[in-house]
Amino acid sequence: MNADFLVVGGYFSLMIVISLAFKKMASNSTSDYFRGGGRMLWWMVGATAFMTQFSAWTFTGAAGKAYTDGLAVMGVFIGNICAYLVSYWWFSHRFRQMRVDTPTEGIRRRFGRGNEQFFTWAILPLSVLNAAVWLNGLSIFASVLFKVDIVTTIYVTGLAVLLVSLLSGAWGVVASDFVQTLVVAVVSVACAIVALVLVGGPATIVTDFPDGFVMGRDMNYGVLILGTFLFFIVKQMQSINNMQDAYRFLNAKDSNNARKAALLALVMMVFGSVLWFIPPWAAAILYPDAGTVHTELGGKAADAVYLVFAERAMPLGTVGLLMAGLFAATMSSMDSALNRNSGIFVRSFYAPILRKGKVSDKEMLRVGQLACLINGVLVILMAQFFQSLKHLSLFDLMMQVATLLQSPILVPLFFGMFIRRVPDWAAWATVLFGMFVSFLLAKVFTVPVIGGWFGLSFTGREISDLSIIVNVGTHLVLTGGFFCLTTLCYRERRGSAREARVERFFEDIETPVVADEAQDEFDRLQRCKLGKLSMMMGLGLSLMVLIPNPLWGRLLFLCCAGAVFLLGYLLHRSSLSPAPKAASRHQAAPLSIK
Repeated sequence: MNADFLVVGGYFSLMIVISLAFKKMASNSTSDYFRGGGRMLWWMVGATAFMTQFSAWTFTGAAGKAYTDGLAVMGVFIGNICAYLVSYWWFSHRFRQMRVDTPTEGIRRRFGRGNEQFFTWAILPLSVLNAAVWLNGLSIFASVLFKVDIVTTIYVTGLAVLLVSLLSGAWGVVASDFVQTLVVAVVSVACAIVALVLVGGPATIVTDFPDGFVMGRDMNYGVLILGTFLFFIVKQMQSINNMQDAYRFLNAKDSNNARKAALLALVMMVFGSVLWFIPPWAAAILYPDAGTVHTELGGKAADAVYLVFAERAMPLGTVGLLMAGLFAATMSSMDSALNRNSGIFVRSFYAPILRKGKVSDKEMLRVGQLACLINGVLVILMAQFFQSLKHLSLFDLMMQVATLLQSPILVPLFFGMFIRRVPDWAAWATVLFGMFVSFLLAKVFTVPVIGGWFGLSFTGREISDLSIIVNVGTHLVLTGGFFCLTTLCYRERRGSAREARVERFFEDIETPVVADEAQDEFDRLQRCKLGKLSMMMGLGLSLMVLIPNPLWGRLLFLCCAGAVFLLGYLLHRSSLSPAPKAASRHQAAPLSIK
């Protein structure tokens, strides 16, 4: 346990160093604070794109789902893979080419100022809900490991996440996401290798998984497995490729780097989707009681199977490394959301509405930091509320928030990128219509009610999976159909200001963004800073060989440390090459978003 505390303490020390290292780069302007001035390299943006789809929920709620249901959990992550493939092909560079600092500024360019205000106050509370689910998942693990009350853990971890995002803005957020990606990779690879060795290989997982690897437990209708896979693809396609979640690509230095970032996220998701779930799949065979070990979690006991695997199968210190990975996963999602929300509030409400545009950039920067603080406190309070829902698993909680509340908002922000001829009111009207659909699905046309029409009864797992299928499918057909039908009401007056605005928007998203000559210095700084930080992390990991473990355990830690240090060394070495003369003649001024 002492080793675990030291590992977690070392991780938090590294996060503080990252925040301080990038604090100066975020203090020049609101553009620097909210999106790094649009000057980040593809491997930084790709890491944050990957990590924003990753949270402690992956190691808790999703791991619990993998432990009980086998292959079915892959539906969400196969959806992520398909979504990033489409993002690389069509969406990512077009998001960068919106030439804005915040998502709601892009909504204003596409749908007008009225929709900018509507979506500002729709996105902010939903982001708080999502972040609260992530924080709740992290606190489950932390409370079990450190033997502390979950509510106390929620407050402590929530404040730690808030501190990182508050200090250094987008630069610190994205830089920490890159380093945190390395932490997650180290944990995932190490646990997956040990799990495969102990269980006897991947073939054993498929053949010996309780109640069947494909079907899993409590599943009588095999067609539901295929249905969840297909509808998760639809859901994640909209969840990743929409104007709200485009903020990750706004950080890229140009259009080409935005596309490369999507490709990197795709590659990491392909490998990660399998590696993450090998330990809980193996635990279902090796430790049949893993889902009931931590009875103090009540109905969420199965969400701690990853922890049980680390405690029983891994060398000493791995639990601390796992906790560092959990902190990394949650912090990457939460700090991105907090940073985005503060930008939305300042740029779309405070400056244009409260201050009527008469506000300095320095004032907006300070108000953005205050907004970040308030958002963080709200996330902590909401996570505490979610903890009171003892009967609901983290997987179901995440899916209900995403499908019932988020889907109506994402529909117009997804379709609006390529369906041009709709009136401005189509965006907010589609969301209201979608919320009405969600209400009917939650209160009237529930899965048990629909099953009763056909004389069918379902298990708890089948109700959960069918709810996702029904919610996603209904919003795709009805809510998406409503948005498309508004094209029948489209009447544009030739030469109007609205026509000019929309035409400029679509012209811009088809026009590549090219970085200026001053970008070379920013590229070198990013490689230098993150190279040094990665080497520091590698050296820190190498100290884990001092923990009293069997030889194989020490060698495992040494290999992980060596891989991280080598990556850092290569990054730092690449930063030492002299910058082109053209770049040296320019000051490092913020990139124009025109």
